[in-house]
Amino acid sequence: MSNTAIIWFRNDLRLHDNEAIIEALTKADSILPVYVFDDKIFKGKTSFGFDKCGKFRTNFIIEAVTDLRINLRKFGSELIIRVGNPEEEIFNIANECRSSWVYCNRERTEEEVIVQERLEKKLWSIGQELRFVRGKMLYHTADLPFPVSQVPDVFTQYRKEVEGIISVRAPLETPAVIPTMKTSLDMGEIPNLAFFGKTAIEPLHAENQNFTGGETAGKAQLYYYLWGSDHIKEYKETRNEMLGWNYSSKLSPWISIGCLSPKYIFSQLKLYESDVCKNNSTYWLYFELLWRDFFRLMGKKYGNKIFQKEGPKNKKNNLNDSFDKFELWAKGQTGIPMIDANMRQLNQTGFMSNRGRQNVASFLINDLKINWLMGAEYFESLLIDYDPCSNYGNWNYIAGVGSDPREDRYFNTVLQSKRYDPRGIFLKYWIPELKSVPTAFIHQPELMDLISQAESEVFIGKDYPLPVIETKLLT
Repeated sequence: MSNTAIIWFRNDLRLHDNEAIIEALTKADSILPVYVFDDKIFKGKTSFGFDKCGKFRTNFIIEAVTDLRINLRKFGSELIIRVGNPEEEIFNIANECRSSWVYCNRERTEEEVIVQERLEKKLWSIGQELRFVRGKMLYHTADLPFPVSQVPDVFTQYRKEVEGIISVRAPLETPAVIPTMKTSLDMGEIPNLAFFGKTAIEPLHAENQNFTGGETAGKAQLYYYLWGSDHIKEYKETRNEMLGWNYSSKLSPWISIGCLSPKYIFSQLKLYESDVCKNNSTYWLYFELLWRDFFRLMGKKYGNKIFQKEGPKNKKNNLNDSFDKFELWAKGQTGIPMIDANMRQLNQTGFMSNRGRQNVASFLINDLKINWLMGAEYFESLLIDYDPCSNYGNWNYIAGVGSDPREDRYFNTVLQSKRYDPRGIFLKYWIPELKSVPTAFIHQPELMDLISQAESEVFIGKDYPLPVIETKLLT
């Protein structure tokens, strides 16, 4: 008698290095791939009332699921689509097709754990088993030199105990054949943005145009960044830039939902180092993958504490929930160009550079004294590359409630702006009302009002009209 394993795709939307497919095919005669658009995610709200999954990430996931279905069809397989609660939809399919097992990628954060535990109990009721596999991390936890409970709380210590000591496993190959159960089940339609009540995305910027969800596009971007452009050679020098496409790898959205495996990226990086160039910049891409693992391990170690105001350190703070100031920050209307430009980029594209994220987070926490959870939830809603552990881990880090050994991680936004955008090109791109402001004043345009007419003639010319700056300066 033949048996079937359901592959429940979650944040592993790929065929390469997919342990669920490989493991299932060792036990079952055929598989049944399924993806569920979880109502709790795509129609849900955060505790502060933001969409849990905004239009940028929703659209990216829709594209990724579409690509996964296309790639499965190349193997004569199919992807069943459902919308609703995964614990109910997967159970109904398992019950109807009389499968033997359900395989899925194990998640570690509370909302996802609740779903998988509910499904596991329901499957037990019909004699079926939920089997968990891995695929989110660069290193397998079993290979680490310490149990999760003893992972060092400081990244530098973690890095020193891992890199060069243990090996990254080779990525799993895509199966040559994917035998799929023949079924009369409705395959389901992939929903669009309008189905979830989200507005269309205007392709006005490089991020809108170049971020296309799916394993196919993810691999294309990886190859472009390594071999097609050689930009990886300068990554360490350019990674703190903020404007443009090529200053960083831009791989994070594809990694976040599993269109690209970290092990696969590492394997391609090693090939590049062997065939083309090995330098500090190629190392730095590996370094960033280490950070991702570290934050995921912190999420495993501390659980829900990473989502709480006091964080893993249980550190009390006086941050408030002022929505008036928060909205100025969120809309990019603080009057601080460095902050406003980055927030406008986020609002219009769903993306922000690493340098920008650190600055806007520091400003919200240290200058405005606003509850960091409001910022973290806003990022959760809008970021196209949202990952629970990385997002909240980074906010823990800036807020001083996480694993950062420094108590106060404060960023001087003016100095940061002058250092990383000296000519104000990024600022002027995202804040059109500042386009006519001279470079000397671009980082602090309010200073123009403090200069006398005589001084202004020296600095900016006799006939230079002072601009009307439409942002509101916070006091």
